[in-house]
Amino acid sequence: MKIAVVGTGYVGLVAGTCLSNKGHHVTCIDKQDRIIDNLNQGIIPIYEPELAELVLRNKNKNRLKFTTDFASSVAEATVVFICVGTPPDAEGRADLSAVYKVAELIGKAIKGWTSVVTKSTVPVGTADKVREIISGVTDVEFEVVSNPEFLKEGDAVKDFNHPDRVVIGTRCEKAAALMETLYQPFVVNDKPIIVMDNRSAEFTKYAANCMLATKISFINEMANLAERVGVDIKQVRRGIRADVRIGPHFLYPGAGYGGSCFPKDVEALVQTGKDANYELRIMNAVQEVNQSQKEVLFAKVQQRFPDMKGRTFAIWGLAFKPGTDDMREAPSVVLIKSLVAAGAKVKAYDPKATERAKDELVGLEDSVSLLDNGEDCLVGADALIVVTQWDEFRVPSFDEMRESLKEPVIIDGRNMFSPSELEGLGFEYYGIGRGRSIKKM
Repeated sequence: MKIAVVGTGYVGLVAGTCLSNKGHHVTCIDKQDRIIDNLNQGIIPIYEPELAELVLRNKNKNRLKFTTDFASSVAEATVVFICVGTPPDAEGRADLSAVYKVAELIGKAIKGWTSVVTKSTVPVGTADKVREIISGVTDVEFEVVSNPEFLKEGDAVKDFNHPDRVVIGTRCEKAAALMETLYQPFVVNDKPIIVMDNRSAEFTKYAANCMLATKISFINEMANLAERVGVDIKQVRRGIRADVRIGPHFLYPGAGYGGSCFPKDVEALVQTGKDANYELRIMNAVQEVNQSQKEVLFAKVQQRFPDMKGRTFAIWGLAFKPGTDDMREAPSVVLIKSLVAAGAKVKAYDPKATERAKDELVGLEDSVSLLDNGEDCLVGADALIVVTQWDEFRVPSFDEMRESLKEPVIIDGRNMFSPSELEGLGFEYYGIGRGRSIKKM
């Protein structure tokens, strides 16, 4: 099948690459020459495990191409995926200007029946508007399909190749059958392909992400209370996750969620509620809890070190989660800016996000050093703060760490270490909701 993918960002590049890996001929389109030139040279704009290897393999087999030639690429395709960004506008609603512009260009380019698929995260009613735009510029038959992505950064290739479910929104049996054929090789483990109407499919993506964000804010609320009443939230989590109605996923207390999806999707659904004259009280609370949770690590540092002027803190982890270089809405940025504002200096390390961190921390270069390994960050630092749970941080040499730090203090924002073990090694250890109060110095 000939497929065109408009947009070579996170969603478009992963989708196009994985589809080509199943034998389809995929052309990924972007309007920026620099991005296309880089991709044609094998330079991948994002870090995602397995992605670079798959791009190279399918490009070498001539199943995956990158171009700025929009019209001819769309004209040759049976399926055209819209994978452009939908960033929040000033009020938090999804900015659909790029989606609508692409829809117009698609309408002008198609030559025969085409399935136009919105894979970008878009609010309810977007497919109706896309259909209206395309109908206004062509008499060629087409159908608009809503096919939201459910990719986790750091596991995107795995998620696309082994989805929990595929959601297809359409009013057209022909388009539904085509999409089912397209996705059948990805659901060999009997995972469902769920066909519904466009508006329900659009809503499903927001509802799913908001449910996951709610679980994160819930466990963070429980952790904050647990700390105040002398309870270890890690033990509590073991007790509640065994209930099949609750399960283990997204119940890890920490420094708050970030990234490109949860923050903007929660806000976009809140704004959809406002437009429908309905207040989403739970989602408002989820947002409030998450914003305050991003300040928890700094509050712990401030309690332990009331005067931070002249102090230096080591930070392990900058990306909003492991497995990605994404710094969008990352808790590390909130923490670093607060530390610098309090007069401290920071030495930070992340396995993948250093380059992106430079863009996020512009203007703080005099106070923030981005180093090439975690061990160098520890030398002369007053404490270690763990922000992202990369695997390489799980089994450090605590003896060397104690010798490198000025004071043996660890503030663990992801509960990676054992409080009893660390205290037995002579450390002051503070996690999230571990039932231990901070010593006031």
